[in-house]
Amino acid sequence: MKITVRIPTAFRRFTGNADTLDCSVDTLPELLGQLEVRYPGLQPHLRDATGQVRPFLNIYVNEEDIRFLGGNNYRFHEGDEVTLVPSIAGGSPV
Repeated sequence: MKITVRIPTAFRRFTGNADTLDCSVDTLPELLGQLEVRYPGLQPHLRDATGQVRPFLNIYVNEEDIRFLGGNNYRFHEGDEVTLVPSIAGGSPV
């Protein structure tokens, strides 16, 4: 399925500043694998050494959290819009 992936500002340095990417994949593992091959610098920000999605990375399909759609088992539909949202942490205590 052809889908559109929205790249957050924090990841754009790895994608040549592209803010959206078109991909032809069926599942989340396929999508992450394709992104990692096309943009190797993204890999440590997407999955850990065991291949699991990093806990600080939220992934939405058409504004719905993919975890509630079946996670790795969710099958994309033509025209789906996937948004990668890394959590922001840090700073000083107030």
